[in-house]
Amino acid sequence: MSAAAPEGLLLIDKPPGITSHDAVARVRRALGTKKVGHAGTLDPMATGLLVIGVGRATRLLRFLGELPKTYEGTFLLGVETDTLDAEGAEVRRTPAGEVTIQAVGTAADAIVGESLQTPPAYSAVKVGGQKLYDAARKGRELTAEPRAIRVDRFDVSAGPGGLPEVDFVVVCSGGTYVRVLAADVGAAVGCGAHLTRLRRTAIGSLDVIDATPPDDPAPPLPVETAVAHLPRVDLDPEEVIAAGFGRILGPAGIDGPYGVYAPDGRLVGIYRDDLTKAKPEMILASPEGR
Repeated sequence: MSAAAPEGLLLIDKPPGITSHDAVARVRRALGTKKVGHAGTLDPMATGLLVIGVGRATRLLRFLGELPKTYEGTFLLGVETDTLDAEGAEVRRTPAGEVTIQAVGTAADAIVGESLQTPPAYSAVKVGGQKLYDAARKGRELTAEPRAIRVDRFDVSAGPGGLPEVDFVVVCSGGTYVRVLAADVGAAVGCGAHLTRLRRTAIGSLDVIDATPPDDPAPPLPVETAVAHLPRVDLDPEEVIAAGFGRILGPAGIDGPYGVYAPDGRLVGIYRDDLTKAKPEMILASPEGR
């Protein structure tokens, strides 16, 4: 009998110079399985935590999207690039000698909170079916609709050698472009800026300290880890059978999605209340023999 295919959640420390898709490909080769996906794309320049789902866990990755992301990195004042990071071409240089770290801090503090952010020209966001970076490389200017973001924390300090390098820690909502935040601070202090280093250190309670390289991943965490942040409802045996078939359940009185679990702790699926009933948002079919 062949061994069961691996499944669960992997915490991967993505190295620089590869895409998130490349990291997934390395995990596929390392585990010898095809059903692998990732949550929360990192640009090639960025390093750090990439959450990868294997097997049934790939279906749960979308529930990680609302978790806050923590990043640490560096931006350089006085130099702007077309991609807003160090991988782009320089487009403008402005003396930054008069800028103080206090002014940078004030500009960063002003970004904390909820706002609308326009995705950068060099991004994978699609407009009219075309990715922005494809259009930008062809010299076409496309603009995506602004999207709601939230910045919970934006701490800055002078780099080890002082300004114009600025080190930062930012905690923000999923879908936030940190290079845009850096550019916004640069614009606010009058000299522009671009991102030179970025590392994602956490997604919710998942921390990069527990991550491993994509070529040598640790054994996957249980499938349930992917939705451990959601409210939990324990079902009785009859409800487990009903939920397994995707049937309506009684409401739990919970706003938003929640996990429903069998008495043995197994995740059966994700439900959401709809007035006087609970509807399945996703049923996690049990693997063979479980």
